[in-house]
Amino acid sequence: MKDAITYKDFIGSVHFAAEDEIFYGKIEGINDLITFEANNVKDLKEAFEYMVDEHINDSEKAGVPVKKSYKGSLNIRIPGKLHEKARELALINGMSLNQFIQQAIQHEINLSS
Repeated sequence: MKDAITYKDFIGSVHFAAEDEIFYGKIEGINDLITFEANNVKDLKEAFEYMVDEHINDSEKAGVPVKKSYKGSLNIRIPGKLHEKARELALINGMSLNQFIQQAIQHEINLSS
């Protein structure tokens, strides 16, 4: 996501409503829908940080996780030819398709870190 801001390991999506001339977003990766908005970027960042802090406080008071939990299982859709090539490379490298995809994702994450 290119249009994003971060704070305390949280990501906020960022959008602009031209008709209303307002920036807005939501906190991603949580079990609630928490939004924020402002008229300029500086205030948008402050609103996001405020809402993250409020979410953390509310979650701790309620005894619920502050972030969404992930099972480690996902369903992806890719072109058939890409699927075929990935399976072939996995076989050639002596691994399952799942292991191959996990390794590819880990590689991309390491490049981004």
